[in-house]
Amino acid sequence: MKYVCLISILCLIALDLSGQIPGLPISKFYSSKEYHGGIQNFAISQSESGLIYVANNFGLLEYDGTTWRRYSLPNSTKIRDVSIDENGIIYVAGQGEFGYFKPDEQGFLQYHSLLNLLPETYKNLEEIWKIFLLHNKIIFCTFQEVFTFSDRHELISITENKPEFESFHLSNNRVFGNQLENGLYIFENEKFISEDFGDFFKGKLVTGIISQGNNQKLVFTRDNGIYTSSSAGVAPWKNEIPIPAKINEAIRLKNGNIAIGTQSNGLFVVDDLGDIVLQMEKENGLQNNSIISLFEDISGNLWIGHNNGITLLELSLPFRLIDQYAGLPGTGYNAAFHMGAIYYGTNNGLSVQKFDEGKSLPIEAVPGSSGQVYRINQIQNNLLMAHNDGAFTIKDFNAIPAGGMGGIWNFQSLKDHPDLVIVGSYSGLQLYKFEGDQLKFLRKLKGFDESSRIFEQDLDGTIWMTHGYKGVYRLRLNPELDSLDVKYYGTESGLPTSLLISVWKINNRLIFSTEYGIYNYNAENDKFEADSFFSKYFDFDFLVTSMVEDPLGNIFYIGDKEVGVLEKQINGTYVKNHQIFNKIIPFLNDDLQNISLIRSNEVLFAANDGFIWYKLENKTPSTPSFPTIIRAVYLTGQSDSLVFNGNYRPLPITPEREENQKVPSFEYDLANIRFEFTNPIPNNENSTQFQFWLEGFEEGFGEWTFKRDKAYTNLREGKYTFHIRSKNIYGQTSDANTFSFEVYPPWYRSALAYFVYFLLVLAAAYFIYTMIEKRYHKKTIRITDSQRKALIQKETALKNSQEEIEKLRNEKLESEIQAKDKELASATMHLINKNGFIDQTKTHLNSIIKKSKNQEVKSEIEKVILSIDKNIAGDKDWEQFEIHFDQVHGDFMNRFKKQYPDLSPQEIKLSAYLRMNLSSKEIAYLMNISTRGIEIARYRLRKKMHLERTANLQEFILKF
Repeated sequence: MKYVCLISILCLIALDLSGQIPGLPISKFYSSKEYHGGIQNFAISQSESGLIYVANNFGLLEYDGTTWRRYSLPNSTKIRDVSIDENGIIYVAGQGEFGYFKPDEQGFLQYHSLLNLLPETYKNLEEIWKIFLLHNKIIFCTFQEVFTFSDRHELISITENKPEFESFHLSNNRVFGNQLENGLYIFENEKFISEDFGDFFKGKLVTGIISQGNNQKLVFTRDNGIYTSSSAGVAPWKNEIPIPAKINEAIRLKNGNIAIGTQSNGLFVVDDLGDIVLQMEKENGLQNNSIISLFEDISGNLWIGHNNGITLLELSLPFRLIDQYAGLPGTGYNAAFHMGAIYYGTNNGLSVQKFDEGKSLPIEAVPGSSGQVYRINQIQNNLLMAHNDGAFTIKDFNAIPAGGMGGIWNFQSLKDHPDLVIVGSYSGLQLYKFEGDQLKFLRKLKGFDESSRIFEQDLDGTIWMTHGYKGVYRLRLNPELDSLDVKYYGTESGLPTSLLISVWKINNRLIFSTEYGIYNYNAENDKFEADSFFSKYFDFDFLVTSMVEDPLGNIFYIGDKEVGVLEKQINGTYVKNHQIFNKIIPFLNDDLQNISLIRSNEVLFAANDGFIWYKLENKTPSTPSFPTIIRAVYLTGQSDSLVFNGNYRPLPITPEREENQKVPSFEYDLANIRFEFTNPIPNNENSTQFQFWLEGFEEGFGEWTFKRDKAYTNLREGKYTFHIRSKNIYGQTSDANTFSFEVYPPWYRSALAYFVYFLLVLAAAYFIYTMIEKRYHKKTIRITDSQRKALIQKETALKNSQEEIEKLRNEKLESEIQAKDKELASATMHLINKNGFIDQTKTHLNSIIKKSKNQEVKSEIEKVILSIDKNIAGDKDWEQFEIHFDQVHGDFMNRFKKQYPDLSPQEIKLSAYLRMNLSSKEIAYLMNISTRGIEIARYRLRKKMHLERTANLQEFILKF
């Protein structure tokens, strides 16, 4: 037994020291039908943004990670070489033509020929085979001449080649030329000088030169093998490439290995010592054995230009596919490393890959194992196979049946019984025993008949079995080892669900993965509880479908959301690494997922097609994030119109240039726009996600989507900026790329239209104002007329009323005047009567005096007469009369006195009596004078009033 262990350890060391990695890199082949070009691909290059350019015999091919485009030279001839400078200018050389492609402001690649800069005698060219960008120079090589240009495209020199060169190469920033007649030369100071020991290569066609440092280089020839050249001389290099191989191309890879392309033997990747690391040909992964060109891109992927097609090898990934191209057909389920060989269990049976002196041999089928393999276990240094047909022992690369029932899932050594094996089957558990190195069936264990694919034993030997849709079972063997004591655990025992539960042994303890996180069993309360250790690394609803721990403590897992590894650190903590594994998720077995431990840090993932090899290295491979590229902008309609072709201006783009960049503008009726975008990550067409936002139309970035185009229709006028960013399978998000544009308003919403609208509004407003003004004016006139008529009516009514009132007033006044006149007349008549009476009495008394003889009587009568005169003179009736007179005659007295202040009271009275239209006789009675006296008084009054003789005094006073 110790001898067997020693052999296993030696085989493990031998395999570990070998440089050969099992399996093949993930690859993709592009046929000429797919890239729409010719069959030959002479050179490959890559821009800073990640676009791949290929010199093809139909023109220049451009690959953006999703689609291919082709650009032709003016003469539509083959392109022999392509090279891109730091500013993104794409230099090409072909048959009778050379120059460069440069994008214009609309993203269209425009070709600029340099042929016209040559003197007339050199313009008739044949083939321009090579382009070298050296410092600030561009060197174009033909078999007859070498043309050197400055980076400003100024011709510096022309070097003629006599005799003709057969090939040109760039190594360590030096250009080499190969002549069959003379050997190898170096191009310095615009001329070729002989290389040390260059004549050794006389008659040998050199196809590649790689610097190895210390002034030593590897020189590859097409037909004569590989040589090392140094100051000490030239010697053959260790060459394990098959002798028939004709070498067409050789390049140094970033990891120090060398990729060699052959004419008919495919690809070889060798290390610095010349040992083959990878060999691929048509039988094991390549679609075409003829390799014309090789190129390693920014990500470390190897591009292979075939004589018919292009192959991409993702060498930078830490994964290798062990599938039908590697010699393993079928779906992978489980694998194991045993006695220096790797065993692969698939749905087609068991296969083995042996190693001879560290070199992998072809995968072979193990006889007797045909059919579905579920598990391969190493127990007691024996290899056991769980198969649909039953249990098998693998011995001497043959499958030997162990007897018993069919339908076997799994094996485990029974704790405390090293010669016994517990076997899970389709219907319960079985017990097997080792007899020597052969496994033999003993019995089926009673008391439990459930399908037992996943089970583990705890420290005291209790068996925990998990069922896919029923829950957890605790199984304990009785002392006779023939039956099981069974206890079931479901949701009532603390488990969140009874579905999709699995049990794993990690860190020497059992854990149970569920749909809602990872749990452990608490024996004290016989319950399950959430495991605090894994909650730091997985979400509460993370479902683990496979888990394995390697000898170093690293935990590899497959889950429903991600695949990864918890890398154990020196201090006992773990670092989660899962992004890189996103690459293999589409390849994994979607039936029974499984991770098989090969050795420390090295596992095999079961895949739909074979297995995926992975080794956990100290360094996680870098995954550069390429920029998101807007590849095309179309105005859509009955026929799409391309307005931007997705090629960007040469770098650097200064802020001034960016500011002065013209923003495209579109008419309103053409504002249906579609954007096509991509990320030039190769071989990720279906895994890169995109997020977009049309600023000016949307609030912000939307949801992530796998769509590579976005259309907008019926955009309103305004300024817009389309933002697009991408996320690769590793979760890296690129910076957003933008495309700004402007939509003109329709003619009816243009500035001119609004100006016209403004004028029309003004005109309409003026017209409306005029109409309203006229209407208002008419209404005003109508209202004014109506009001005027109403006013006239009212004035008429008022006038009538006033007239009526005046009439009434006049009537009243007349009445009052009449009353006053009556009173005045009455008073006047009273005065007249009184004065007449007094006058008569006085006359009568005077007659008595004359007749009387009595002196005393006379004396008394004279006293009476005197009293009468005093009575007439002091009569106050005049004052009363004057008041009534002024009321009737409009303050005549005052007015007349003011007009004629020199009049005497008697003349005033006379005037008043005249105003009353009294006769002279009546006035004489009132004034107690004679009628003659009245005539005299009137005469005097006329004189004081200065009336003319013709004027009638009484009429004048009546009118005053």
